[in-house]
Amino acid sequence: MRLLTLWVPGRGSAATWPCGVFMYATYMVDSQITPDSALILVTGAVGNIGGQVVAGLLAQGRPVRAADINPDAVREAFGPKVQAVRFDFTDASTWDDTFKGVEIMFLMRPPQLSNIARDMAPSLEAAKAAGIKHVVLLSLQGAEGNKVVPHAKVEAWLRESGLAWTFVRPSFFMENLTGTHVSDIRDRDEIMVPAGKGATSFVAASDIADVAVVALLDPAAHRMRAWTPTGPEVLTYEHVATTLTRILGRPIRYARPGVLRYAWHAKKTLGMPLPMVGVTVAIYTVSRLGKAAGLTDDVRTVTGHEPLAFADWAQEHREAWMR
Repeated sequence: MRLLTLWVPGRGSAATWPCGVFMYATYMVDSQITPDSALILVTGAVGNIGGQVVAGLLAQGRPVRAADINPDAVREAFGPKVQAVRFDFTDASTWDDTFKGVEIMFLMRPPQLSNIARDMAPSLEAAKAAGIKHVVLLSLQGAEGNKVVPHAKVEAWLRESGLAWTFVRPSFFMENLTGTHVSDIRDRDEIMVPAGKGATSFVAASDIADVAVVALLDPAAHRMRAWTPTGPEVLTYEHVATTLTRILGRPIRYARPGVLRYAWHAKKTLGMPLPMVGVTVAIYTVSRLGKAAGLTDDVRTVTGHEPLAFADWAQEHREAWMR
């Protein structure tokens, strides 16, 4: 531990202060993050968000350790520009090489991991022990009030960990329509989610990644802050279907399934593992109850640019739904 000698008029040096004050001052110095050139760890480095976070950091000239369960996919995506490393939250043999020499981490929960205490907490403890000081977590809009979703449990762990954190709580990813639900739209001309008539403030992955990149580049400015990036408008899935109908030139309908019908479809047709089915049901229930319609100005506040509108994003991605 480094020693400090602080002079305060009328109080003498730090050596004469109460022990608790001296220890706190020392902790604050030891917890400072190396600026500018510090290596940044990105988990989920080839995902919708993680991949764009890596690209954003590289564009700013920052060194990146890109972690994924498949490091070959990382190398294919980014070549020698990053340190590609195999990382698995549930495999302790991958932790040392991933966390060593890193102070700042972008954390993304793999969709299949819902038991946070068993499947994620041990690796996060290892990250803390290895020297991680600040975690930028990809969370979920409303996670602070929705204790059912795993994101809330990761947030709770970080709050109690003693680490500095930033929570990025995006609304529903537009990219889920070109990912999880792409076959429904492309092959069956329907949107099959149990959101009822609830509206959602959709947001593009690029805007989410931009917010995360800013927080990773300047963690001190975003320490213990929660940002909720959303798009510029609130849409029901009926509106989404109407927009896709216009852009694709064929009718796209919103099926409005109930929870049980959706769960059966997600498991049998889309091939989702049961934990992911449960998580998506919880997320769409938030929309159904009208609690996913909140708009924020966080994208512009953090990044300085306006968020992408759904129609513009859908036009850019129309090929994903073409047969």
